Amino acid sequence: MTTLRGTFAPGSPDFVYLPFDVPPGVGELNVHYTYDKPPVPPGTPGNALDIGLFDPRGTEVGGRGFRGWSGGARSEFFVRADAATPSYLAGPLTPGTWHIALGPYTVAPQGLAYEVTVTLTAGAAAKTPEPVYPPGRARGRGRDWYRGDCHLHSWHSDGRRTPAEIAALARAAGLDFLNSSDHNTNASHPHWAGAAGDDLLVLLGEEVTTRNGHVLALGTDPGTFVDWRYRARDGRWAHFARAIRRAGGLVVPAHPHGDCVGCSWRFGFAEADAVEVWNGVWTPDDELALAGWDTRLVAAARGERAWLPAMGNSDAHRDPDVVGHPQTVVLADGLTREAIQEGLRAGRSYVAESRHVSLDFSVTAEGGGRAGIGERLAVAPDTPVTVRLQVSGAPRCAVRFLTDQGLVFTGEPLPVSGTGTVEWHTSPARAAYVRAEVRHETALGPVPGAMAAFTNPVFLGPVGGGWPGAAR
Repeated sequence: MTTLRGTFAPGSPDFVYLPFDVPPGVGELNVHYTYDKPPVPPGTPGNALDIGLFDPRGTEVGGRGFRGWSGGARSEFFVRADAATPSYLAGPLTPGTWHIALGPYTVAPQGLAYEVTVTLTAGAAAKTPEPVYPPGRARGRGRDWYRGDCHLHSWHSDGRRTPAEIAALARAAGLDFLNSSDHNTNASHPHWAGAAGDDLLVLLGEEVTTRNGHVLALGTDPGTFVDWRYRARDGRWAHFARAIRRAGGLVVPAHPHGDCVGCSWRFGFAEADAVEVWNGVWTPDDELALAGWDTRLVAAARGERAWLPAMGNSDAHRDPDVVGHPQTVVLADGLTREAIQEGLRAGRSYVAESRHVSLDFSVTAEGGGRAGIGERLAVAPDTPVTVRLQVSGAPRCAVRFLTDQGLVFTGEPLPVSGTGTVEWHTSPARAAYVRAEVRHETALGPVPGAMAAFTNPVFLGPVGGGWPGAAR
């Protein structure tokens, strides 16, 4: 047994590595840690200490030594060749120098005193099982609208649900696909095989949880691990964003205006394929994310940058978090990893608070021509255009249309049936794009209420140098 002690002062490095030796003949490695939690003044962060493990292949950022990361979710874990605590990777206990990785997330003014105990148990090495991953396709319905939740946490990070439990909740929420996104670990990937099925596509990924914001690696190759140990000022983000895409994934900054420590996105959006605008229950930080996204749409409409599609996900961890609230509804050619990603990347999608809300949004030109969500209606600037939204499942909600000029139309509340059709007339000269929102009523009159659904935009006008195009 080895005991490692120390104290972090405020301003300590993001990560500290404690070495320990593993001799030949070790069959199991156990780690337990504790740290003090002194009282702090109101408004001052107290102590929080994350933990992970690296094997003799090293602790280099982007290297191969990663063996697991549980953050602050567990006070102890084990690793063997044939099994490991959720968040950690089973595999050989190779003799050599291993490292405990400690991440002082927040440190109280008094400092953070810790104690880590490593216990090695002798034994013959068991065989490491060959991982089995979920398939990259499900039955599907051909070209259709598919519902998904791409930000979910299992007990392989700080969630409290097993993959099987999450899959059951996803099916109950009417989802066709989901994305595994545990914090800073790929340990859950082989554990999703039994949860997938002909009716549910399971994409594999990670929530890359840095000190300067979180980003979803969405639908990467099975077993892909993306390192998180860098800040925006380190200049490493573009390298890891490219690594996500090389592994077949999408890069999606999550809750960009989240108010928890380290949650707001500081890396910019140049490397993003989409952005999570709605995260869980609608709150003021979602309103900020929506406004920021709309501002970038205005720049895209001027031809200054490619446009960035918006997504919504639950970020569900445990009860009472609701899987599929909200959910992204994407038009795809089938229920496959590639088809879903292509639809998300193109922005052929809208976000709804539940399976009960459905939208059909389009623009039609006088004399012919029609475009749907994420598409462009290529007509002359003065062409009359009809914007049409059909809604179901949104009782007493109000429809709003927004363009590059801001809010341009607010309809009367929908009937108690929740079904209705709203039309508005414009032209490309008056609106470079149009998008729709469906909001719940509030007691404050003109102040926007909680969101029920919103769409990605439809762009208007002739194709040319200003065509914003979908991101990447």
